[in-house]
Amino acid sequence: MSFSRALLWARLPAGRQAGHRAAICSALRPHFGPFPGVLGQVSVLATASSSASGGSKIPNTSLFVPLTVKPQGPSADGDVGAELTRPLDKNEVKKVLDKFYKRKEIQKLGADYGLDARLFHQAFISFRNYIMQSHSLDVDIHIVLNDICFGAAHADDLFPFFLRHAKQIFPVLDCKDDLRKISDLRIPPNWYPDARAMQRKIIFHSGPTNSGKTYHAIQKYFSAKSGVYCGPLKLLAHEIFEKSNAAGVPCDLVTGEERVTVQPNGKQASHVSCTVEMCSVTTPYEVAVIDEIQMIRDPARGWAWTRALLGLCAEEVHLCGEPAAIDLVTELMYTTGEEVEVRDYKRLTPISVLDHALESLDNLRPGDCIVCFSKNDIYSVSRQIEIRGLESAVIYGSLPPGTKLAQAKKFNDPNDPCKILVATDAIGMGLNLSIRRIIFYSLIKPSINEKGERELEPITTSQALQIAGRAGRFSSRFKEGEVTTMNHEDLSLLKEILKRPVDPIRAAGLHPTAEQIEMFAYHLPDATLSNLIDIFVDFSQVDGQYFVCNMDDFKFSAELIQHIPLSLRVRYVFCTAPINKKQPFVCSSLLQFARQYSRNEPLTFAWLRRYIKWPLLPPKNIKDLMDLEAVHDVLDLYLWLSYRFMDMFPDASLIRDLQKELDGIIQDGVHNITKLIKMSETHKLLNLEGFPSGSQSRLSGTLKSQARRTRGTKALGSKATEPPSPDAGELSLASRLVQQGLLTPDMLKQLEKEWMTQQTEHNKEKTESGTHPKGTRRKKKEPDSD
Repeated sequence: MSFSRALLWARLPAGRQAGHRAAICSALRPHFGPFPGVLGQVSVLATASSSASGGSKIPNTSLFVPLTVKPQGPSADGDVGAELTRPLDKNEVKKVLDKFYKRKEIQKLGADYGLDARLFHQAFISFRNYIMQSHSLDVDIHIVLNDICFGAAHADDLFPFFLRHAKQIFPVLDCKDDLRKISDLRIPPNWYPDARAMQRKIIFHSGPTNSGKTYHAIQKYFSAKSGVYCGPLKLLAHEIFEKSNAAGVPCDLVTGEERVTVQPNGKQASHVSCTVEMCSVTTPYEVAVIDEIQMIRDPARGWAWTRALLGLCAEEVHLCGEPAAIDLVTELMYTTGEEVEVRDYKRLTPISVLDHALESLDNLRPGDCIVCFSKNDIYSVSRQIEIRGLESAVIYGSLPPGTKLAQAKKFNDPNDPCKILVATDAIGMGLNLSIRRIIFYSLIKPSINEKGERELEPITTSQALQIAGRAGRFSSRFKEGEVTTMNHEDLSLLKEILKRPVDPIRAAGLHPTAEQIEMFAYHLPDATLSNLIDIFVDFSQVDGQYFVCNMDDFKFSAELIQHIPLSLRVRYVFCTAPINKKQPFVCSSLLQFARQYSRNEPLTFAWLRRYIKWPLLPPKNIKDLMDLEAVHDVLDLYLWLSYRFMDMFPDASLIRDLQKELDGIIQDGVHNITKLIKMSETHKLLNLEGFPSGSQSRLSGTLKSQARRTRGTKALGSKATEPPSPDAGELSLASRLVQQGLLTPDMLKQLEKEWMTQQTEHNKEKTESGTHPKGTRRKKKEPDSD
């Protein structure tokens, strides 16, 4: 049947049209492609179950973002469907579509193809809008709609067209099986063929803090012909780097932001100290050391320890960590056919939990460390200590590594007047500190759960042991450690936490690679990177010994730079850059860096100086100090990107020198932190930190109680109040209160104003006492009352 003859079919009555439909479809197929109409309905239904299969895990369809399919405009060839049949009556078509939507059989058939109620509804709304708003439809669907309107076909015949449209707006429906294969994270050992090709010896050095486990592993590392040390922190990587070179073992340094080669010709040394994320899984070594192996359970970073454990190509792999990780490591190594040798270590120095709490900072002794879990508490405690005439060092997580080391050196120096340390749990690893007694200011620590939600819960046994173990270290001048709490009511809880057995680690973290995400993007080219990650995690399949790490930070960065035109691989790298999403300036800098990159404009030293407004002034208050810390993080971000995109971030060495200079400014600020706190209180800037209201109220309550606490108190032979200046005797009471931080200038002005108002009213009351009854006299504002 020729195409010209097919045009005559439009003149046939509706009944005869249906009879000739099969022939017409055959005639149109060379011109319009396959025709999935009534004749194909039987095969469609027959293959429904097989096509819809593909894994028992039901996907979370809320992650499927519908694409927009625009209605067809007028065709250059005219409305062929109308020429073959007749123009469609849109009112009748709407009735047909509504009938189609309400059919239970159609909804069930849609479910077989992965269209749950939500997707079915969204797909139908889009399908109906497409049909009703198009000027001309494809000839195949036009013919079917015409047949249904004239009773020559059934509404169910629309399903193949509806399914085709649904797969257009939800492309994931058409490639679910492929996506499941790509996101199959089972049997991770097979990802590292180089490591599987050798028989490795696994040695687990198990023990508590200060037991010498890491020392013995590092000695093996020093004596090997080649080796790699994988640490959780830049500070630890730097420490091993320095110790190795000091011991005559040439060692390179590799962190996310820094590369240091010690050989004069730039050749790689036989040993390398790196952060765990940066270790090579293709370079062969004689000995590898993986420190803090228990962090394999970390919700965000656990994947890096899993990768190192399964992938390092070393004849001997030495693991250092808590006993809680032994069972999991043994199970994982069983899947690789490798045995684990466990070496147990005991603590080298005794540690005891005291039967009494500190209760007052008046009871502080040299060598005490007060552990807080918020910056606000750090500021509060530091201020109280300073009011008592004592000096304290301060260490918290967002400080630059150089500043942390400087504060640790100051605290450890027996000739320095600083005898007290105020710190967060950042002291738990990476710093050698000479602490006699650990004092928990609180046992409640903010944390992020698996869903990315913020929680306030008591610290875990593992965390408590890690922090408490810093007291009385073998290498310090205090050979016995003590642990207690600030408040008496917390002491029993601390003892209970420390007595609990540490829960064994059940699973190791995994993370999708750039290659896997690229394959996902091939199948879903219109999906955003954040949406790709969501779908990947949802489709992923893992063995019971593994879990997929929390990727909220990655998704945050992906959404931040989504509108910037970047290739997928470049976008992925930008999103893996470590940033503190609580710092607005750091987040905006990532955005600006990505924008510059997309324009192919190199980020030079001169450009960055202008961007951060260098030179920067020393901080005058806490807010200034926080701003400087954010700038330091931005320079870290630049250095991190400079090793991934050297041509676009070309001035890494100059930026590093700039960062060292900034580190010195921050060190000076932290050294004078109590003065900054005082200025912040004076100008009401301390609340700009954005801390929880509970912490702020604790700070204000503490400051209000200073007058009561400091009367007649002495600590370590010093006066309780701040040492007076030489002309203190000439200062007024108000000036002394302002100097001690117990009164701000704003408060003083308010008191003066209230006192003047009261005096004015008192004088008026005396002169006008016979004129107005008490309580009815109108108050007039005196000209001088202000």
